Amino acid sequence: MYNVGKAGLTFWSPTMNLLRDPRWGRTLETPGEDPYLIGKYASGYVRGLQQLDDKERLKVAACCKHYTAYDVDNWKGVERYKFNAIVTKQDMEDTFQPAFKSCVTEGNVASVMCSYNQVNGTPTCADKNLLSGVLRDQWKLNGYIVSDCDSVDVIFNAQRYTKTPEEAAAVTINAGLDLDCGVFLANHTLKAIQTGLVKEVEIDRAVTQNFIVLMRLGFFDGDPRKQRYGSLGPKDVCTPAHEELAREAARQGIVLLKNDNKFLPLSTKTIKSVAVIGPQANVTHDMIGNYEGIPCSYITPLQGLSEHVNTIYAKGCASVLCPPENLHLDDAKNAAAQADITILIVGANRSVEEESRDRVSLLLPGQQATLVSEVANASKGPVVLVIMSAGGFDISFAKSNDKISSILWIGYPGQHGGAALADVIFGSYNPSGRLPITWYPESFSENILMTDMRMRPDPSTGYPGRTYRFYTGTPIYPFGYGLSYTTFKYSRLKAPRLVNIPTGTACLFKHCETISATGSYCNDLSFQVRVRVQNTGTRPGAKSVLLYFTPPHVHNAPRKQLISFEKVYLEPWEAKHVVFKPCLLQSLCACGTCAKLNQEVNKNSTAQHDHLFPKLIAFRFTPKTIFIPKFSTIFNQKSSSRSVLSQEPLLFKKIQTFNVVQGGVM
Repeated sequence: MYNVGKAGLTFWSPTMNLLRDPRWGRTLETPGEDPYLIGKYASGYVRGLQQLDDKERLKVAACCKHYTAYDVDNWKGVERYKFNAIVTKQDMEDTFQPAFKSCVTEGNVASVMCSYNQVNGTPTCADKNLLSGVLRDQWKLNGYIVSDCDSVDVIFNAQRYTKTPEEAAAVTINAGLDLDCGVFLANHTLKAIQTGLVKEVEIDRAVTQNFIVLMRLGFFDGDPRKQRYGSLGPKDVCTPAHEELAREAARQGIVLLKNDNKFLPLSTKTIKSVAVIGPQANVTHDMIGNYEGIPCSYITPLQGLSEHVNTIYAKGCASVLCPPENLHLDDAKNAAAQADITILIVGANRSVEEESRDRVSLLLPGQQATLVSEVANASKGPVVLVIMSAGGFDISFAKSNDKISSILWIGYPGQHGGAALADVIFGSYNPSGRLPITWYPESFSENILMTDMRMRPDPSTGYPGRTYRFYTGTPIYPFGYGLSYTTFKYSRLKAPRLVNIPTGTACLFKHCETISATGSYCNDLSFQVRVRVQNTGTRPGAKSVLLYFTPPHVHNAPRKQLISFEKVYLEPWEAKHVVFKPCLLQSLCACGTCAKLNQEVNKNSTAQHDHLFPKLIAFRFTPKTIFIPKFSTIFNQKSSSRSVLSQEPLLFKKIQTFNVVQGGVM
């Protein structure tokens, strides 16, 4: 589109904030709630946009946003422009930062966007530690840092963080900001320089970072029509291959949540008519979410289903908000009473969840639950419930309703989402999607403040924690959940019996030696887990095998943590080997252990903490059940003049265990 003047070569995408709270309006922009998954998504997304054969050149410039701890937009009057996210160091290190680190270090992203909010009292776009310290010095960002649009203006006019606009310009530029999405810096930077608040060297740095990206994009290489991609245009977008890709992406994203008695897939040989009911049954634009492109064409759910069988259509609710006055039960119930099968399509759209619009409830909007229950009771045959949304809902009423045989979640499935839904319902495609988020009960939204940033549970107050890594409550559907039309069997073929991890030479304090979780040191300590996966059913299907790490129950570590995943496609009775090569040290740090240990060391550098850094750590694999290998930590207590480990602290007389378990499919 750049070639025809419809777009630039910089795309401020992907949004990669972790979904901490299910009510966040921007759920439809995010890849989920797991930091490892988000990091892999973001780095892959960036490489897909940017990469050329020459690694210093760019096809387009991507941007990882919104940095950092940003996931409150407008909840009960609390707006993102003034929100101060109070975040513990441990939560910052193992929850909010890892995906951004992956985006920079693995994806080599060309820019990072700082967010509107403050973190622990400092606006992110004015935080020198976050920008210059972490992004530049630690992660070696090869690109520019940009503000979210008008963020610098927000720092002065909304947050009142500085007394003058020149000070707001200075504090952001001096922190490491290179580009303002807005006009605030254009209006106030010169005076900030003239009054000595900003040195010209900082301006030179910012301009240089921006121009380097422009050079990598080829802005100074002459006529763009003569460059590598100069001949591309609209004709290359809406090709049959690309439209099929849109349909395939939608198919892979559909999650089968319930399928009593293997009701799905339907057969067109036995089903003669289907009632298609619901406010989302015949939508177009709602299917493509927000920050959307221009679709080549639409296939709505009603259109897709009508390609297979005769349909009877009733909207049921005039809008997705479904207030009582817009609920039309009679037409919907009549349609359900006539048809062999009823397919209800409900959920949300941007009037419910989007930027600047957080939810206050996890129930279906308005009278949608009434529509579902009444239609299910009136239906002649079984009911399939389809949820179109980004965020999850408390649909426990439908989960337990025997008349509702199957439930599907289709997200916002894109331009050909209706065709993809029909492919799944009528069996030409076997669903393989798995939930990237936890679906919570309504009690979560009733009792937990969205502004409470804590990830970890607090038993003393009944605070349940957040996401599958910490949540102690019972979810409606858990992270990683999803059914298939076939069945799979796992068996563990290979895993090391023992992994020795020698300590490094650097000491965090004088009485200990430490281990490193970075660079080649980690690569040398990666180990291999080999799993055999077999399709034991009669239908071909795909399975995403998830490898979880369950750390020792110390330092508020997660209940479990995803450390690797792999998707395999299997014909009936076919088996394949899946090989994982995780680094256990990185897994420990992903679980917050490193961050917590560093905090304790910094707070109190005394010998009483020496037990946190054993001279040698060995991870022993002991088979427990099929594909539930068990890791045991064993501490070697060699005597040393530099360590008190020779005293054999009581902690080491007990062997702590943690498991790697096979979970759901992603």
